[in-house]
Amino acid sequence: MNETLAEAISLTGELVGEAPQEWDRVGRIPLDLLHSLGTKGMLCAQVPAAFGGLGLNSVDNGELTAHVGALCSSLRSLMTSQGMAAWAIQRLGGTAHHDAFLPRLTAGELAAVAFSEVGAGSDLSAMATRIVSDGDHVVVDGAKVWITGAAYADLLVVFGAYESGAAAVVVPTSTPGVRIDPLSDVLGCRAAGHSAIEFSSVRVPSSHVLPGAGQPTALLVTAALTYGRLSVAWGCVGILRACLSAAARHASTREQFGRRIADHQLVARHLAELVIAEQTATHACEHAARCWDDGSPDVVTATLLAKHIGATRAVHGASTALQVLASSGARDGHVVARAHRDAKLMEIIEGSSEICQLALAQHALAVWG
Repeated sequence: MNETLAEAISLTGELVGEAPQEWDRVGRIPLDLLHSLGTKGMLCAQVPAAFGGLGLNSVDNGELTAHVGALCSSLRSLMTSQGMAAWAIQRLGGTAHHDAFLPRLTAGELAAVAFSEVGAGSDLSAMATRIVSDGDHVVVDGAKVWITGAAYADLLVVFGAYESGAAAVVVPTSTPGVRIDPLSDVLGCRAAGHSAIEFSSVRVPSSHVLPGAGQPTALLVTAALTYGRLSVAWGCVGILRACLSAAARHASTREQFGRRIADHQLVARHLAELVIAEQTATHACEHAARCWDDGSPDVVTATLLAKHIGATRAVHGASTALQVLASSGARDGHVVARAHRDAKLMEIIEGSSEICQLALAQHALAVWG
């Protein structure tokens, strides 16, 4: 483990501590903590050091993401959002965009990426949000739903229809016409700032539109989605590690019928299943991250596989851990209770499990058919 990653992991643990239980109950992470993490470059750790980031590669950023995911899926969700925004600007933006926005994302400002709409969840080609040129400005009109991190965001990277294709534009949340309505009573990742957003004749300078505007939607969003899917996959590794740790500690100390429950074969099987799930998800994520770092053309497929394996294993793993802990893990705010709720959302966000399976089937036909 390199020194930068080790320091980031240590500092995150110190700053977060036992607070996620309370964050989950109240549905909010303190802004001063988010700003502190942001100014240290840890919310988008792959941003180069020249722009204030940690300059981590994908493998090391994945381990940091898994560490945070084990502590708090809501905080990890905000890391995913910040990282997606930064990567979209890096990948789709030019030098001027890099200079204008990346230092803001490593200086404490918070960002979210606005994809999903009521009629465009997994089918982003159906986005109804419009980005229209108007002189030296563009005007954004539309509505987005379930946008992670929007309740905290200073900047939004908004995707919408533009000319004959699509575009991404950076919109400050303070711009007139932007309305953000935080969602309440969400199932999981309760402190991640999920929100609905309305854009009513929102005017921003044309310079805020990232280059590549007018391309087909699929080409434009693939880069950001791939980053997000890999981040979610690593977050699922964190969920599994938290569940495995909690289940193993409980099984080694809880006694029933005169012996530790870990010594009962059916409970031991649960622990074995958790180890298998954690290791399988970890290796899938490591492979995808190495593809990312190597610039492999297999990165999209490897990431889809990691996301699908991570999410499905996290759901089953959290259920297994809850079965081991029983009533001890069935308290609101407990790490396993949170994992049980949070994991299910991982099968839905950044491409549902069904969408991942369809894409993997298409890959099978292309390679093996």
